Amino acid sequence: MDLRITFLGTSGSIPTPKRNLPAVAIKRAGELFLFDCGEGTQRQMFSAKVGFKPKMYVFISHMHLDHISGLFGLIHTLNLLNHKGILQIFGPEGLSDFIGSAVKMAKLEPSSPLRVEVKEVADGLVHRGKDYSIYAASIDHTVPCFAYALVEDERPGRFYPDRAKELGVPEGPLWSRLQKGLSVSLPDGRVVKPEDVCGPKRPGRKVVYCSDTRPIRSIVRLAEGADVLIHEATFDDEMEGKALEGGHSTPSRVAELAKEAGVKRLILTHISARYEDPNVLLHQAKRIFPAVEVAEDFMEVEVPLLG
Repeated sequence: MDLRITFLGTSGSIPTPKRNLPAVAIKRAGELFLFDCGEGTQRQMFSAKVGFKPKMYVFISHMHLDHISGLFGLIHTLNLLNHKGILQIFGPEGLSDFIGSAVKMAKLEPSSPLRVEVKEVADGLVHRGKDYSIYAASIDHTVPCFAYALVEDERPGRFYPDRAKELGVPEGPLWSRLQKGLSVSLPDGRVVKPEDVCGPKRPGRKVVYCSDTRPIRSIVRLAEGADVLIHEATFDDEMEGKALEGGHSTPSRVAELAKEAGVKRLILTHISARYEDPNVLLHQAKRIFPAVEVAEDFMEVEVPLLG
């Protein structure tokens, strides 16, 4: 099953000729997840050929305009396309009133068949899908702000056909049930459990998105063992005072969090417009955590399913 991350906007606060305002898309099994939705996100989606899925979810980190100003363009575009589906928007307290007022004033009320649902979140589980969960964790910005983790369910262990044959399980539907983690009953009354014919359960994939924040321990807990941690690094290490004052992070501090959390891959985003060349950020993080890169608009990352 594919899990593809597309960076639609990687700038911090101000768009630049090369970087749009914050937005990250994840496509997985026919569903589309957007994390933040800066101005012009729908245009970036067209350019990146991300597409609009029947099941679309938007997870807003906080209520600063550079992270939410694209919501209304997205709703308007979906209306014009007569999009059939549900757009679910998750975010901090106040998001419902903000969207409701703006939609009413601009006459953006969704036209049938589009449905827009807004849910305000707290720490913990915020959305449960068929075989995955989305969790939120409070982080440390100048306004209430959340990081999010997309966590796939554990998968059954690797199936061993020879073991099944030795136990007398006939090939066919019963094998399929065992591979799905279900026990089966044989005609002679014996019950064969998945652990009898399968290896240990295998973890699903985990992607964490952490926008505007000072370094904080909740990120380590949320990102523990993640395949990919996407984290802001607005300013370089020499500007740490300015970063902390504005509720932001620097590359070395982010790299320390990634190392402590044991993530496999770190991607820095939310880059200040002052850095036309972001290599200074990359080099500072790399001294502490080698598996790091700086995101660029339209960069794509495939997260492999291991085991």
